[in-house]
Amino acid sequence: LAHELSHVTQRHISRLIAQQGRQTPLMLGALILGALAASRSPDAAQALMVGGQALAVQSQLNFSRDMEREADRVGYGLMAPAGFAPQGFVGMFDKLQQANRINDNGSWPYLRSHPLTTQRIADMHSRIPPGAAQPARATLEHLMMAARARVLMRPGVDAWRQWVAEPQDAGFAARPAPQRVAAWYAATLSAVQLGDMAAARKALRALQSSAGTDAAALRQARLLGAELELAAGDAPAALTYLQGSVVTEGSGVPSAPAPARPEMLLRTQALLRTGAAGEMAGPLQTWVATHPRDATVWQALAQVWQQQGQPLRAVRAEAEAHAARYDYAAAVDRFKAGQDLARRSSAAGDYIEASIIDTRLRAVESLLKEQAAER
Repeated sequence: LAHELSHVTQRHISRLIAQQGRQTPLMLGALILGALAASRSPDAAQALMVGGQALAVQSQLNFSRDMEREADRVGYGLMAPAGFAPQGFVGMFDKLQQANRINDNGSWPYLRSHPLTTQRIADMHSRIPPGAAQPARATLEHLMMAARARVLMRPGVDAWRQWVAEPQDAGFAARPAPQRVAAWYAATLSAVQLGDMAAARKALRALQSSAGTDAAALRQARLLGAELELAAGDAPAALTYLQGSVVTEGSGVPSAPAPARPEMLLRTQALLRTGAAGEMAGPLQTWVATHPRDATVWQALAQVWQQQGQPLRAVRAEAEAHAARYDYAAAVDRFKAGQDLARRSSAAGDYIEASIIDTRLRAVESLLKEQAAER
């Protein structure tokens, strides 16, 4: 995943397109020279044409291999900050080498789009400092989030049922405490996915007990409790889990009055169901002011404004959500709907909102044209 994300962050596709654009004149020149030489030497003409094409293809292959090496190196640098052992890169390539040992003998490395796996293994090995120790043991919060990722990958009903039943296995109590916490988290969330709220609540109580005094783990348990009650349709119960769990984004511990994103979104969902989401308009607006690309928060803000009887603001928030997802066509459609709505409105405050919509519409239309040109 670190490798593939690095392809995105390093803009390899756009760089490849730019590189191909630089090659186009060379290919055209080879074709023209081949056409001119055809009258005197057909063999020379064919050599020029085929040679020009081969040079372009070889250049693309060289470029592709360079980009793969760059993605390996940038991805390697992402592993440790994300909480994973960088040595995992070497292990991944070892598995690839083992899987392809029969049908790949390592021939013709310069005709490949990727470097040889043995070369990539050597490159990653060279980046591991001699005698480097394994990274620190994962925190309880990290193990809980890993369990969450497994459950939300939707592996199927059978896997969910297995995770719900796992804490009942013989020998479960003898497992290390961090493993038990992760298992209880997976059991709770799996039960929610199965719609078995009684089993989910029982597993959640065990999770809270197993988390002990770890503030970050207890916070994740409270968030899971709120998620559970929302899935069960009990918004007031969800709000009780969110009381006293106000944290500053990134701190992981209760302290400051500014809500973190998970608490803010869960509280908004609960208050929307109780019809009292107006109090969340301010925090959500503050959030999107500093995080304008957060489509989920824009969508939540649209729901809040719709509930508050402010349809023009709701339409603009929906448009911003589409723009944050790079769906500029849908964003333009919603902004135009906002313009139509503003023309029919007589509310004084809507004039300001209409001006914002006009400005944003022009900006997004420009982005839509750029996107169409790139395609």
